[in-house]
Amino acid sequence: MGKIKDVELFTLIHDFFKTYLPEQRKASPHTIRAYQKSLDGLLDYAAAQKSISLCEITFASIDHDMLSGYLDHLEKNGCSISTRNHRLKGIRAFYSYVAMRKPALAIHQTEIHKVPFKKAETVVSIDYMSETAMGALLAQPNPSDRKGLRDRFLLLLLYDTAARVQEIVDIKVCDIKRGKAPTAVLHGKGSKTRTVPLMKKTMQHFEGYMKVFHPDTDEYSARPLFYSVSRRTIAPLDESSVRKLVHVYGSAARKVCAEIPDSVHPHMFRHSRAMHLYQHGMDLALISQWLGHAQLDTTLIYAHADTEQKRKAIEQATPPDSPLKNHLNAEKYQVTDDDLLKRLYGLK
Repeated sequence: MGKIKDVELFTLIHDFFKTYLPEQRKASPHTIRAYQKSLDGLLDYAAAQKSISLCEITFASIDHDMLSGYLDHLEKNGCSISTRNHRLKGIRAFYSYVAMRKPALAIHQTEIHKVPFKKAETVVSIDYMSETAMGALLAQPNPSDRKGLRDRFLLLLLYDTAARVQEIVDIKVCDIKRGKAPTAVLHGKGSKTRTVPLMKKTMQHFEGYMKVFHPDTDEYSARPLFYSVSRRTIAPLDESSVRKLVHVYGSAARKVCAEIPDSVHPHMFRHSRAMHLYQHGMDLALISQWLGHAQLDTTLIYAHADTEQKRKAIEQATPPDSPLKNHLNAEKYQVTDDDLLKRLYGLK
């Protein structure tokens, strides 16, 4: 690895990711990784544009033109405007930290802030499954064995609550409330909690699950509802395990239901539940509360998506020669010097 040209830049990157975000801002691992991805991509892009190695990058290497080029590059390669704005947010956060730590470098923050967030011109599409497809997927785990029993209940709870994957792995036994009107307490973004109702069918699977996985646990226990055991140590089931089992059952369901997408992910359960509630007449304001959205505008994507679905259905049913047709809008992994530098300074 060559000599670092701008030691101050990489020192500040290291301190930002290793000290400031986790210890002072108490940022979540998800936020830290998102910011790492933002800055990592920008540095790679700048190095490629200037035909230099990562260690030759300096603060002066990145101006508003370079940043604008990077963000445009993301869009050209399939990233949404939302992703573009998230990347810009992470980059701005770093430069704000730089200006706070080293006022003499505030000029670089000013340069970065010349690049505005981009307003979305079109509604973001969402991935969701029909009720038929969801039913086929939920039927895949075999509840006659221990793992299948757990997976059937987990998938059903994921759909019934429309929870984010992190919210599912964070659920404790005491968060499930029995009674005539059973509910689940979800711990969402920003330490916010919300309570959602549970279907009778979900509670039936819950009781069966508890008998096998929490036979001696009372309803007030703070033990993780879904857990793994390693060397006799119980730990909450992690997100990657949930994503993996969702993908596996999605692949299996595709063999019996052609509607199942090629790649099924946990968030698709959330979108599907919200769409089904909307299609069955639930008010968007209630769906917004159900999902834990801070703004009702966020929930409007389901109304737009449902309208677009109907438009496509009409388009497919309209003969090509119909006058109405004109009115339808239709290498293997290698560790390089750059990789090593990123690891040393907290970008990976």
